[in-house]
Amino acid sequence: MRRNYDFSKGVRGKFYREGAELRLPIYLDAKLQKQLEDLARKNGKDVSELVNQLLKREVQLIEEFAQ
Repeated sequence: MRRNYDFSKGVRGKFYREGAELRLPIYLDAKLQKQLEDLARKNGKDVSELVNQLLKREVQLIEEFAQ
């Protein structure tokens, strides 16, 4: 790494896109990922759809328990 960098020709906000959505990368344990892929395939769903459903239910349970 250099000690100093020259940003004099830099452009502020060059890659900013209003309304851009951030997708978080989520890394699963290999065994769990395989199980989810198998379940999704059996149910004719995409893995991300299945994971979203599972997480929504878990969040709902947590919120109900917290009340």
